Amino acid sequence: MKSSRFSEKQIIGILKQAQAGMKIVDLCRTHGISDVTFYKWRSKYGGLEISEAKRLRVLETENRKLKQLLADTMLENYAIKDVLSKSFNACRPTRRDCLTV
Repeated sequence: MKSSRFSEKQIIGILKQAQAGMKIVDLCRTHGISDVTFYKWRSKYGGLEISEAKRLRVLETENRKLKQLLADTMLENYAIKDVLSKSFNACRPTRRDCLTV
């Protein structure tokens, strides 16, 4: 994932400028961002303080790691079940083998 060239502190500062009454078009032009970027930031960081934004980033990172661990574990379980089912089917005697004894 591409990292932003703006820190959480800068993003929140830009959002506070918009809340203070600066026009969004002028604000975007001044900071070199698009309107879409501004509105994405506002939906994600709107109303947050700097400490809350940092906490949000930490939680998102932790969530991403946990999702990766879950995916890896599910893949391992699938592989183990696949191997066990193949080895079980290979060792199972057929009906013909049972009748010849």
